[in-house]
Parts: sequence; structure tokens; C-alpha cells
Amino acid sequence: MPQDVKFDLPFTTPISEHLEHARARHLRWVWDRRLVRSKEGFEEYRSWDLPQAAARTYPHASAEDMVVLMNWFSLAFLFDDQFDAARPDRADRIADVARELIVTPLRPAGNTPRVDCPITVAWAEVWAHLSEGMSLTWRTRFAASWGRFLVAHTEEVDLAARGLEGTLGLEEYAEFRRRTVGIHHSIDAGERSRGFEVPAQVQAHPLMIRMRDLAADTIGFMNDIHSFEREKRRGDGHNLIAVLHRERRCTWQEAADEAFRMTTECLDRYLELEAQVPTMCDELGLEEEERSQVRMGVEAIQHWINGNYEWALTSGRYTANKETPAAAAELAGKGSVDDLLTV
Repeated sequence: MPQDVKFDLPFTTPISEHLEHARARHLRWVWDRRLVRSKEGFEEYRSWDLPQAAARTYPHASAEDMVVLMNWFSLAFLFDDQFDAARPDRADRIADVARELIVTPLRPAGNTPRVDCPITVAWAEVWAHLSEGMSLTWRTRFAASWGRFLVAHTEEVDLAARGLEGTLGLEEYAEFRRRTVGIHHSIDAGERSRGFEVPAQVQAHPLMIRMRDLAADTIGFMNDIHSFEREKRRGDGHNLIAVLHRERRCTWQEAADEAFRMTTECLDRYLELEAQVPTMCDELGLEEEERSQVRMGVEAIQHWINGNYEWALTSGRYTANKETPAAAAELAGKGSVDDLLTV
């Protein structure tokens, strides 16, 4: 509890046959790029099993693309852990690095980062591969989603630095969580992983916009439940259970129960909208090839809802009781064992 909390999902999703092949190459890449700098940091990172998350959320990617996607996952998760609550000045450094990560997709691929640290250099390399073969429309959409996610992350860090981490109300937090969970660009990457693009008129349709938002809400709230024990250890107030506990003055168990109910409600609303996709395709007068692209786009959302859920149940990242250097760093107000923001 609550990493053990189970949800009844109405669909199952496959897992990539390239998992083990890609895992070995990815772990070597993470070490070679100095995204982990110590034996302790490497062991902690391995326990997260991010390769499984990538293999579940992008099951149709080629062997080469699976490595790229795993490499990309490492950047987002490791960057998320770089804040040291004991040093508010780190918020400024995180903002500088985040700006560099945001602008990378807006520059020609292969440009040298202006802010030099392991994460920015690695991201420039990953983006050159991740963007390959995709249209300007897709790259622009991805860049916008990626940028909103990173801006929200810096806002989260800034709130913590100013001692305002536990001040968001429920409605405000739900909107904020939709941005910090980073699902919109992750769904976009599902198109790259399979070599297709959802038609622009579909992405702009209110039904698809709402489906993507509800998917983000569902995944974000699931993640809050499964990661609650870890975030409580870290003193992180940006968690749905913590917000409910504070705002409603209820017990932790009552807050967890309400978080589960809210998550299930988001999932049910998403499924109601998903059932309306054929009607949307008729309304837009889509041809068969476009309808196929829409079906794969919907599958990309399903892969994220179910794949992320299956991974979170077993990932060492969310283990409640552990005595490791990473846990010690968290208790000391640090996000991780290794510093990735300096050269």
C-alpha cells in the first residue's frame, strides 16, 4: 500500500520483444553518458526498470528505436530527481537546464547545447534520433507538449524552493498534475515508435483533446497512488493523496480511497469518449488510411495507460521500504544520489 493498489483496466497491451536486447544497450549508454556517476546511483537506476516501462508503452518500436526510447525515458526521470530542497539556488540551475531541454527540438538536429551538462548533451543526441523521419507538424506538436511539461517541472521545483509546495488546492493541483505528468508528448512519441502520424484535424478535435487530457489525469493520479510512499519519504507535497489529506482533513487511508475513486472516474470518462472515436471519424470524413492512423493513435493512449500501470506495480522507484543511498539522499532533501546538472 499504495504501490500494491490494483486497478481494473478494460484492455491489455503487449510488451516489446526487444526488451532484453535494448535493456543491455540502454544501461551501457546511461553509464557512458554519465547520467549515473556512481555505483550506488547505477544500482538505484537499474532498480527502477525503466526499460520495462518503455517496452510496455511502446511495444511496436523496432529494436533500434526501443533503445532510443529507453534513453529518452532516462533523461526525463533522472532530471525529475535533481532538486535539492536544502539548496534553493538549485532551482535556478534547474530552470537553466530546462530551458535548454525545451529549445533543443526547436533547433536544427545536431546542434551543440548552449547549457552543458550530462542531461542536455544526452537529450541533443536522443532528439536527433527521436525526430528522424517525422513531419514538422509532429515535431512542433511534440515540442509544445514537451515544453509545457518542463515548464511545469520548473514551477514545481520553484514552489518547493519557496516553501510553497503544499499550498495547491485540489482543483489547482489536478490541472497542475496534468502538465507535470508529461503524458501528452509521451503519447506523441507513440506515433514515432510506430512510424505514423495522427491527422492534424483529429488532434485538433475536441474529442481527442479531451481524451488526451483524461488519459493524462488517469495516469497522473495512478502514479500519485503508486508513488505515494516514496514521495512521502521525500517530503514531496505534490501528490494527490497528500493534497486530499490536507484539504479535506481526512486520514491517509481516506485520502487514498478518494484518490482511487477519482482515478477510476477519470478512466471511466476516458473510455466513454474513446467509444465515440468512430463517430468523430465519420464527422471528419476520414479515409480508411486516416482511420487506421486514428486507431493506432488510440492504441498509443491505451499502451500508456496500461503499460505505465503494469510497470509501476513492480518498479523499484516506488518501493516504500528500502535502505539505500538513494533513500538516504531523499531523506536528506536531495532528489538523487548523483548530480547531473553540473559538468
